[in-house]
Formats: sequence, structure tokens, C-alpha cells
Amino acid sequence: MRPKRAFRALLAALLIVLPALALAGIDYPAAPRGEHIDHYHGVAVPDPYRWMEEIDSPQTRAWVQAQVKISDPYLAALPHRDEIARRLQEIWNYERWSAPERYGTNWFYTHNDGLQNQAVLYVTSNPADKGRVLIDPNALSADGTISLREMAVSDDGRLIAYALSDGGSDWQVWHVRNVATGKDLPDTLRWSKAGHGSWLKDGSGFYYTLYDAPRATEVLKAPNKYEKLYLHKLGTPQSQDVLTYARNDDPDWFVSGTVSDDGHYLVIEANHGDEVENTLLVQDLAARAAAIAPIIDKPAAVYSFIGNIGATLYVRTDDGAPRYRIIAIDLAHPERARWRTVVPQGRDTLEAANLIGGQLIAQYLQDAHSAVMRYTPEGELLGAVTLPGLGTALGFAGHLKDEDTYYSYSSFTAPPAVSRLDLRTGASTVWHAPKLAGFDSAQYQTVQEFYTSADGTRVPMFITGRRGLHRDGNTPTILYGYGGFNIAIQPTFAPAIAAWIERGGVYAVATLRGGGEYGRAWHEAGMKTHKQHVFDDCIAAAEYLIAQKWTSPRRLALYGRSNGGLLVGAVEEQRPELFAAAIAQVGVMDMLRFRDFTVGKGWESDYGSVDNAEEFKALLAYSPYQNVKAHVDYPATLILTGDHDDRVFPAHSFKFAAAMQHAHPAGKPILIRIDTRAGHGQGKPTTKLIDETADMYAFILNAMGG
Repeated sequence: MRPKRAFRALLAALLIVLPALALAGIDYPAAPRGEHIDHYHGVAVPDPYRWMEEIDSPQTRAWVQAQVKISDPYLAALPHRDEIARRLQEIWNYERWSAPERYGTNWFYTHNDGLQNQAVLYVTSNPADKGRVLIDPNALSADGTISLREMAVSDDGRLIAYALSDGGSDWQVWHVRNVATGKDLPDTLRWSKAGHGSWLKDGSGFYYTLYDAPRATEVLKAPNKYEKLYLHKLGTPQSQDVLTYARNDDPDWFVSGTVSDDGHYLVIEANHGDEVENTLLVQDLAARAAAIAPIIDKPAAVYSFIGNIGATLYVRTDDGAPRYRIIAIDLAHPERARWRTVVPQGRDTLEAANLIGGQLIAQYLQDAHSAVMRYTPEGELLGAVTLPGLGTALGFAGHLKDEDTYYSYSSFTAPPAVSRLDLRTGASTVWHAPKLAGFDSAQYQTVQEFYTSADGTRVPMFITGRRGLHRDGNTPTILYGYGGFNIAIQPTFAPAIAAWIERGGVYAVATLRGGGEYGRAWHEAGMKTHKQHVFDDCIAAAEYLIAQKWTSPRRLALYGRSNGGLLVGAVEEQRPELFAAAIAQVGVMDMLRFRDFTVGKGWESDYGSVDNAEEFKALLAYSPYQNVKAHVDYPATLILTGDHDDRVFPAHSFKFAAAMQHAHPAGKPILIRIDTRAGHGQGKPTTKLIDETADMYAFILNAMGG
């Protein structure tokens, strides 16, 4: 472990010696500008890099290889980059566990010993005892790029269906393993994507979702249409799987199926694209050849199945409650007039709920951090689960007759500790708590401050750094944001954040509109024609950090990934003077073309459609690719993507990078880092995460020296 004084000296050195590198000219690879023009509602929109959408063409591959030959050596040569990577590896090397879940007499959990590329699945008859390795993805590939993406255990704990992903792709292949022997059955199911599995009560088969197989040349590109719910019977080929449910009226519906804990019902949820509103349908599995009956036949709100007691379904919904409530629906009388409110809407957003041990465990977002309450099935408050502070609690899985459940808790400064919750007493006891190498969480703190956005909206922001930090406007700071798809960004631990604040930096996370932190209204305020609110919130966060002397424009970096990558592209274009660096990872950069690839059509629920004149106008106004302007002094920009990203098509990043490099070739560095055998981020091996973070931090510090 290096003394703290040495860390400060290193940071000072970086900020002194790097200007020459930051200002060094780069001879960017040639990217011919084509003459392609699209027309929308009478508006002509040039798309000079349309040819890059053919990502496997010789022209595109040549451009990619030329970019790699520039970016890889540039990043590798940054002063102290390797030292940063070594320290990241030290911090990353800590044990971590998932919360155990019980099926039959077996308990299942994952564990990573520290630097394993993928977490390993273990099974045990007693969580107090060390488990036996059941599935080790690290043994499946030399580079650690095969990951365990989904798993579903049979009710008796004898069988596990598990889905593997290769090279970061969202496509997953299902297998079935005998838990006792550790051997796989012959069953292999392909062309599933982002769908979970759910077993019949007797373990004879399980439900899963899949798409029609794409053409071999378009596996990572083709639009995904008509997701279907199938039942697979063990020992039969996939070709004999039974189609259970599909929406044949529209290709953009997503479907899922869950067998109730008692095995009596199949509960189906379906939503159009990424709209959060969904339908709810039920099939009585105990009745022979029972039809699938719609309980909620029109997607007017969120209806999330929690569990059932007999013929009563418990459902989390924002129907009549924009911050969500829990209702009970009697299947004998499912009409709306007979619904019963069990837990009414409160001040905080009800993010999730579980029915375990005869109790409802309700997980709330209290200004974007966790609060957990326990209720009886009749709605009587039993008490709160005591949590340490501003953090995030996850887990609480189980069955109706369980007497305990497990959950993890972490914050920006504390790694996830897993605890056992005694449902009879409400008391928690720590099961496993990790220790970090040379990182003392007590030296750091997270504060939550509120600032005002452009339209007067009050927005919260988590700010994490060293205790007693002197605010002089000179602290290197990373501002992170997302703001979309009703997704709540909560305080969770990441070794990368620990490494940054250990070096004296500040890590700020703005709770932008478009997310799910404050319920439906907060989400809708950042959707479609209101998307500019998200960018305004981010800009106001940067202005607040500067005004409060947490940092200054020459010490501020903006970072986001996926929808957050879009955020970075739009905000750095609108207010380039606020940032020294911008890090856009797997971003959606061409807002006029996103729907033409993979699952992009579903994003119209949040972004809007070019077919709608007003929504097109809004999209064009902020789309990063279309709004690059010549000779603007943009921040030093690092664009990251993976060549196997079949969620946000890599051409988004390719086209944006080419446009930025063309606009101001003599300006600050505009680099694209293209990772091989990597996708959107899920299942990325530890080695790749460490290398990626080291490159990002070295790039950011280099830019802050300019």
C-alpha cells in the first residue's frame, strides 16, 4: 500500500506534466464523407457516414483498425496509466457474494474471489458452510468473455436452467444442469435475449422467451421482432417447444412469464417496446387446457406481479398512484372495482416488493437511496429493515413459507455486505462482509445535495469524496448521469469509484429526470419531447459543482454509458466550456436511426419516433451525431464501444467519432476505444474492466492537465 501523501504527489505530477500530451496533434484516419441524405417531414438530414452501419464491410473494418492503431498506443503511453491499472487491480481484488436463495434443501449464491473474470455459482445445504462449485464460467473461455447471464432453479432445487452469453452479446444460450451431479442434460436452447426462465412446479420443464433466428450475417445487427414465450419440456428438442404466448399484432412487444410460487398459475407480463406500462395475463396451470385470461388487457400503467396467496394476486402498480402502491386482485373477481389497496402510495417511490414468509418486503427509494419496510399481507406495518445510511439494498428473494431471507447492502464508499434477515424478529445479521486492500471506507463520505435546474426543478445529487475535503475549485471531479427509461441510479459500490476518490478526486452522481427515482412524473418529465430536461439537469449539476467550488471546468469530466452516453454527447455539444473531458460509453448517438438496429425500436417509448413530426424535431435538436459543429473547442473526448454490442449498435459510436474528428481535427483529442469480444457491458470480464477504467482515468487526468 502506498502512503496517502504519495497519492497526492502523483496526482499533482499528472496535472503538471501532461499538457504537452493533451495538446499533441493527432493524425486521424481518413473517413470518406458520403452524399447520403434522408428526408423527414420536409427536412433534409445528411448522413455522411451511413457506410459505417455496415460494420463488417472492408471499408469499415479498415477504419476501425486504423482507429485502434491510434487510440491503443495513445492511451497506453499516458503517464502513470500502468500504475493506475496496478492500483485498480489491488482495490478490485476483494471477495464478493450475492445474496443466497433457497430452492428445496439447496441454497444458491455467486462468489468472486477478487480478480476472477466471472463470478462462480455455488450450492450448499447450509449457508453457514462453504458451498460447492456448480457453474464456473471462467473455465469456459480463456479470456473470460463467456458469462452466466440468467439462471432459474427448479422448485425442489434439483435442476438449474442457466443461460450463457459469449463475447458480451445479449444473445444467450440456455442449458440445464443436474445440481447433484454437476452434469449438463442434453437440452440446449438458442436465440433467447434478455429473458428469464421459470420452472413448472414438478420440474418437468420451464418457460423462456426467444426470437426467430436472424440471418447469419446479421446476428449482431438485425432488428429483434416478435419475442415469444415458450415452454420447454426436458428431454425434448427445442423444435418441439410449445408456443405459450406471443403478440402477433405488433413486432415490438416484449413478453415474460413467471410461474407462481405455489405452481398454480402462470403470470404473463407484456409491454410494447420499453414502455413501462404493461398488460397482465394469467393461466391456471392446475386446470387442464385452461385459457390464458387477461387480467389487465390494456397497458395503461405498471402492473408487476409480486406473488400470490391462493387465488389472490399481489401486484405493484402506479395505476392511480404515480409513486406506486401494492394492490390485491382476486382472480375470481379481477375487475378494477374489486381491487383492494394493501399498501397505499407513500411519500417515497416503491421500487420493488417481494412476498416472503407471509410478509410483504417493500423496497422504497427515499431521495434515490434505499429504505425497506415489512408489511403483513393485509397491509399492517411490521417495521423497517435497518440500513446503515445512504446506500442500496438488493435481494430479499424467497418463498411464502420461508423464515428468513438474504440481502446485500452497499454504498458509494462501502462494498456490498450480505446479511440474513430473520422474518420472525426483523433482525439482520451479517453473513459475509468483504475487506478492501488498503482502502478505508471511513475516510470517505457521501453527501446528498440539491440544486435547481433550468426550469426551477429541484434535483438531487450524490457527491462522494474524502472527509474534510477542502473546496477550492481545484479538485478533479467526475460527474456521472443517466436519466432515462424509468431506471433509478442508486448509491452502489464500484472499485473504480473507490480508486478515483482515493486519489483525492470527487465522484458526483446526478439524479436526472427521465429516471425512476421519483415515480412516473419524474420519468415522463425526461421522455420524448421533454428529453431536453435531462440535459438541462446535467448541465445544472455541472454548474452547481463549479459554483460550490467542488471543482472547476478545467477539473471536471462528464461520464455516462448507454443512454448516459447519449447524455454525454448531447451535453458536451451544448455546453463544451463546462468540461475538460467527456467519456461516452456505448452511447446512442444517432437519434434518427436507433430504431433500425437490434432492440432499438423499443426505445421509441422513451425517445419518441421520427415518424412523429414534433418528436422528430426534438430528436434532431439534440442528437449527438447530427449536432457536431465545425471548429468548436469540444472537451477531450473518449468514445468507448464493443464490437459485439448487439444492444446499442457500434455504428452509433463509429459515426459520432468520425464526425467529431472531422469537425475539429486540430482540437483536443477525440479518440474511440473499440474493445474486441465485448458487448454492451453485462458480463464483461474483470481484466477488461480494469484496463478500460485505467484508460479512462489516465485520459481524464491528461485532459485536466491542459
